[in-house]
Amino acid sequence: MIFYPQERLALFIDGSNLYAAARALNFDIDYKRLLEHFASKGRMIRAFYYTALVEDQEYSPIRPLVDWLDYNGYTMVTKPTKEFTDQTGRRKIKGNMDIELAIDVMEMASHLDHIVIFSGDGDFRRLVEAVQRRGCRVTVVSTVRSQPPMVADELRRQADNFLELQELADEICRAHGQRDGRDPMPPMAAASPLPDEMDELDDDDYDDDYDDDDDDDL
Repeated sequence: MIFYPQERLALFIDGSNLYAAARALNFDIDYKRLLEHFASKGRMIRAFYYTALVEDQEYSPIRPLVDWLDYNGYTMVTKPTKEFTDQTGRRKIKGNMDIELAIDVMEMASHLDHIVIFSGDGDFRRLVEAVQRRGCRVTVVSTVRSQPPMVADELRRQADNFLELQELADEICRAHGQRDGRDPMPPMAAASPLPDEMDELDDDDYDDDYDDDDDDDL
């Protein structure tokens, strides 16, 4: 993977998609190490993190992660999840952040040389093509080593570069029980970006990019 020290760089992280890919590879993301790793590759302009939040909860397990990232170099983009009941009476929770990520990429493209998208969602292929026409190079970070692969083939082909998440593990994974005295990350920051009750739903119950919807893109 080629990065140039002088190029303007930004990260766009689909939180649920990255978590699902890391979970499939059986490691936890250390977001402090992730930011430091990519900041060393060029002139970091911004690091966006996208996640949906369940409202009306007395305590949200994702809040420590959101707050930690917000105070430690990430630009947080959040919106409330939508809960509904389908025709069979099953509870559904929807929290898709694709539009928000796409809008930010398009708005930032003129200020960037290199865009790094952490997602395997094939819906982003046209987005990648559009910003490439504006002169940006695009790297997609996901994995083909999970079963099934987490990245859509059309997205991988469209990107200028594909970065296998497993090959980054030594640089960005979090050791279990790891703590340091520099502004330690809360445990939630290395764990699931999903509230517990969403994480406990069957795959068919959660309507978002990293469950059944991803299979349609591959």
